[in-house]
Amino acid sequence: MYVKYAEGVCFTATLRDKEILRVTLGIDQERAIDTIRSSVTKKEDLEVYMQSSKQVSSLFGALKELYDGKDTTYCFLLADTHLPSYSQRVLSAVSAIPKGYITSYGAVAKAVGGGARAVGNVMAANPFPLIIPCHRVVKSDWGLGGYGAGGLGVKLELLKREQQNYSEPKEIKTNPGVLKVFPTEIVLKKYC
Repeated sequence: MYVKYAEGVCFTATLRDKEILRVTLGIDQERAIDTIRSSVTKKEDLEVYMQSSKQVSSLFGALKELYDGKDTTYCFLLADTHLPSYSQRVLSAVSAIPKGYITSYGAVAKAVGGGARAVGNVMAANPFPLIIPCHRVVKSDWGLGGYGAGGLGVKLELLKREQQNYSEPKEIKTNPGVLKVFPTEIVLKKYC
């Protein structure tokens, strides 16, 4: 496990060769590390590194760009083949939500099948927050819902940083359906 603390945020990542097994972020370093530790089966095999390789430094740089609401050109190689097929469909649909837009758990369920609660469960277990932008999925009443990767304050901050001042909803083609997305401003008006 690699740990990087930057501007008040702790980023953690576990890798196997060049594949990303899991990332997380949080205000509290201990909580971010515990999130990673709770997801691995052999905790005794997990070592924490504060120094990193060039690859890991690039990964952390890309995560910081995403956290800052910027685009990144980093090519993320995610170890996701072990995930259930439903989780893969949900995460794929959520990956298609562009910066500056949000959608609801129910809208994701309508696009990929299943129910809003099932989508919420996948979001809660998302091993790649920021990379797969689960912070862009909210409740149907535009409430924030949850955000295990750092808490609701981090989720709201991410949405603020990604604000693009869009005014119209749009539809995104996903596999197998269509996902309706809405400007982030809808949620920000409720909280800011």
